[in-house]
Amino acid sequence: MFGIGFPELVVIFVVALIVLGPERMPQMAKQLARWVNEVRKAADELKKELAAEEIEKGKDELEKVRQELLEKVYNPLPPEEDPAKAEKHNGKKDTPDERTP
Repeated sequence: MFGIGFPELVVIFVVALIVLGPERMPQMAKQLARWVNEVRKAADELKKELAAEEIEKGKDELEKVRQELLEKVYNPLPPEEDPAKAEKHNGKKDTPDERTP
């Protein structure tokens, strides 16, 4: 935890006890715990928002790819790329070996 070991924590606790006194120490510990919880909540909300944005971006990209694939599947090839139409134009049938990509 932040590179702080047990001896350092003991020193911090002793200094806080001397500075704050035994009466105020529990109040300050409660306040510190509240601050830590608020920071954690804010971080969790930020993570959720970022995740939601990334999911929406992914959905948009997926929809674009889906549309492109649908266009390729349902739209006929231009005559120069369609083997059936090229056969009519050339007067001969192309074999798979003769076709160029």
